[in-house]
Amino acid sequence: MKIIKEIQKIIVIVIGAFFLAAGLNFFLIPANVFASGFTGVAQLLATVIPLSTGVLLFLLNIPVAILGWLKIGKRFTFYSFVNVALTTFFLELLPVWQFSPDILLNAVFGGVILAFGAGITLKWGASSGGLDIIALILSRVSDRPVGIYFLVLNSIIVITAGLLFDPEQALYTLVAVYVSSRVIDAIYTRHVKLTAMIVTKKAEQLREAIHDRVTRGITRIPAKGGYTADDKEILMIVITRYELYELKQVIQDVDPDAFTNIVETAGIFGLFRKE
Repeated sequence: MKIIKEIQKIIVIVIGAFFLAAGLNFFLIPANVFASGFTGVAQLLATVIPLSTGVLLFLLNIPVAILGWLKIGKRFTFYSFVNVALTTFFLELLPVWQFSPDILLNAVFGGVILAFGAGITLKWGASSGGLDIIALILSRVSDRPVGIYFLVLNSIIVITAGLLFDPEQALYTLVAVYVSSRVIDAIYTRHVKLTAMIVTKKAEQLREAIHDRVTRGITRIPAKGGYTADDKEILMIVITRYELYELKQVIQDVDPDAFTNIVETAGIFGLFRKE
């Protein structure tokens, strides 16, 4: 069963990488519209360095993957780097071809297709690498929201696009970034931190399994079933959205009968770090 899930995950990551590359080569790159995150950085560098966007994207992610391996988690980083490698492969394989000369259409459809590829990848416990990993590491070091780092880098991309080309190009880049973020919100979740309330009869086994694979603090709360009056426990854990897939897999493996409520976390006070 576990092997089947891993195969399914790899298939989804391959599909996600294909859509990322298609959105770039068929829409954004021909129109000189830039994506968000490291993909946009690679596009910008490709305009001044004689290397393709795919190769630059791969090179930029190598040091990030090493940091992620050490600071975030091996599984998440491994699958994220696999996604980056596959995206590079498809970027080199697919031709740069323009469907439409209309820049706005390219910005909107390119943003949607990129977001679909990134969204399904996130949903299966990986990411498109780059900024996702850096922002997560920085947020743990500084205890500031991940969104701040996304905002800063994406703002730099938009401003640079305006300086390299023209202000109108920067506005189209802003459209692509906005569309991408909205579609990812619809597919996955816009909330960086989430709180899981897990009602279970196997609290100790579940606690050990979660600590083995997620490594987050857990608060144990005694509970009693409303209908059966059985003694249970509630495990409360705050996670990042990147750890949601892994947490679901742990719960399903250890106690598939557990009741889990995932709620949005607007803010937290106190220590929230992996170390």
